[in-house]
Amino acid sequence: MNKTVIITGVLGGIGSATAQIFKNQGWTVIGIDFKEALEQLVGIDYFIQADVAESSAWELVDQKISDRVESVQALVNNAAIQICKPLIETTPEEWDRVMSVNLRSVYLGVRQMYPLLVVKGGAIVNVSSVHALATSTQIAAYAASKGGMLALTRAMALELAPSIRVNAILPGAVDTQMLRAGLDRGHVQGETREALVTTLGNKHVMGRVGKPKEIAEAISFLVDNSRSSFMTGQAIVIDGGATIRLSTE
Repeated sequence: MNKTVIITGVLGGIGSATAQIFKNQGWTVIGIDFKEALEQLVGIDYFIQADVAESSAWELVDQKISDRVESVQALVNNAAIQICKPLIETTPEEWDRVMSVNLRSVYLGVRQMYPLLVVKGGAIVNVSSVHALATSTQIAAYAASKGGMLALTRAMALELAPSIRVNAILPGAVDTQMLRAGLDRGHVQGETREALVTTLGNKHVMGRVGKPKEIAEAISFLVDNSRSSFMTGQAIVIDGGATIRLSTE
């Protein structure tokens, strides 16, 4: 029987790349996203449109997959939104929405999927961000939610051990729609969107921004019990060296 993975935020850049990696490895891929799938989905066996910030959505997911799979071997919590504006201009509604999608959804998903995950011992990967460690202006709600996800990863690793391993990925600048939308914050200079991406990439030790597939490969590693079986509660930073350089240099 194929192993099954659930990926939230599956229509985004990292989510889509992760789905394709797992599909290529013979997994059954269940994808969840708030957005409607408007075109042919690649790498996804079963798509569910749902708002993972709501408990009713996870109950719906449970109902829809219960007759399809007997267990779930992996849950990838990748759903996220980003609101780029000064903290004092961020409304309580915007703050709460970021926290709900980025952090509350992780708790809800693990709570609902636990019975399926624990059957044969599963793995959970939370897609956090380098903003959990070092951040910038006009992105406070996002940074706070990703920092919370990092703490939650450690707490879940303790509570769910030894049956379920829980780890986090902390991507840096990865070429996704979310990254490109956030370039309007003014932290890099350029006349076009491509120029902004290039300028941002040049700030990295590696001289470029990351690719979604590079994050997906790391997620696959953390899920694989033959390669990362002794890892839990850990955070892997994948940022092209961005966080290793002193800001004073």
